[in-house]
Amino acid sequence: MSALNKIDMNMKRFLLFFVALTTFFSVNAQTKTDASVMNDFMDKRFGMFIHWGPVSLRGTEIGWSRGDQVEVEDYDNLYKEFNPVLFDADAIVKTAKDAGMKYLTITARHHDGFCLWPTAYTNFNITNTPYKIDIVGALNEACKKQGIKFCIYYSVLDWHHPDYPIHSSKNQTIDPKSDMNRYLIYMKNQLKELITKYDPYMLWFDGQWEKPWTDEMGKDLYAYLKQLKPTIITNNRLGKEFAAMENKNIDASKMIGDYDTPEQVVGKLNMQTPWESCFTICNQWAWKPNDKMKSLKQCLEIISKTAGGNGNLLLNVGPMPDGRIEARQIERLKEIGDWLKINGEAIYGTLGGPYQPNDDYATTRKGNKIYLHVLNTNLAKLSLKTIPGLKVKKAYLLNNQTVNVEQKDAISLQLPSHQTNQSDYIVVLELNGNAENIPVIK
Repeated sequence: MSALNKIDMNMKRFLLFFVALTTFFSVNAQTKTDASVMNDFMDKRFGMFIHWGPVSLRGTEIGWSRGDQVEVEDYDNLYKEFNPVLFDADAIVKTAKDAGMKYLTITARHHDGFCLWPTAYTNFNITNTPYKIDIVGALNEACKKQGIKFCIYYSVLDWHHPDYPIHSSKNQTIDPKSDMNRYLIYMKNQLKELITKYDPYMLWFDGQWEKPWTDEMGKDLYAYLKQLKPTIITNNRLGKEFAAMENKNIDASKMIGDYDTPEQVVGKLNMQTPWESCFTICNQWAWKPNDKMKSLKQCLEIISKTAGGNGNLLLNVGPMPDGRIEARQIERLKEIGDWLKINGEAIYGTLGGPYQPNDDYATTRKGNKIYLHVLNTNLAKLSLKTIPGLKVKKAYLLNNQTVNVEQKDAISLQLPSHQTNQSDYIVVLELNGNAENIPVIK
């Protein structure tokens, strides 16, 4: 072997070692998001989720109706008709702000693979629709103007992409022509593009439950994102450990990401692991004509129970094919915002607990105050367990109306009768010490 060939061989060995070392550190460097960043996120408590894309033309569910309610060929060509001429990013962000929401998350790419931004890595994107305008960019700019944190949803799976091994929710057969390594490069390119162009506050992943995706891929991607933007927040759907719709108890040490994601259910009271429940304002995630909408009382109970469990709420709307949010949904969101203008003190910047939320009440706390969210407004009296070492000095509504309280073997409250059959209301319990240090009372 010549000296030149030896140098080439040594160089190859060095490069292989370097690649292996880089991969090892990227997969194992699980540097979690700074606590101050996470505290800021959890203080916000309430955000808007938006599920939207060409599928709104059919009124069926985004991603999941492909090859089910809508033929694959039809579904994959809907983008050629997608022209939401009444889309107004400023109006949508104002709707979120008026609802009391502090952040907004848009489905930049759902399971169907269609991209709402002009990505350089696939033609299956907004540029090739009749509309052509960058929807992700427009929402980002509107959020910046109105002081709302901008966040991006990105699906781990992509049934449309030839290199992702599964091409249908109904048929989980692995495509032998697919190439998961090439697909991972595609994902990283797109995510780098999204972070570079839009600098999102948070990334919301989904679709990691399918067999082709592994926890090792999730760890590698999490580390990659942290290299691109150290302060980026991600949910835990880069890995298999998540509460999901079953609201499972999870092992936080196995979680890949910064917070847990119960779906269509209020998460359990947890003072250690951050979490965010996502709910639809109607039944379907994407827009559906005449979809049944949640009542104001249902929405407020979800908000109170979520904050009472020490979590955030991401409430979803699905714009119509023309780009507008339905007027009835806007009205419901405004009603929530009106309630929060009066009662937001008991939601934003609070801790959950110390009592477990139930169907009658939930509690949040801040400083020396416990905020009692009365959910069952037909109650005339309410009894709470006493707090070891602390006493209730006084009780009152947020409008300063006095509430009669006695503390002996229990904390007994005489609730105001005029609140019967009204929306949830808040009773403030002012203590003679710090409410934030109270252990959870079971």
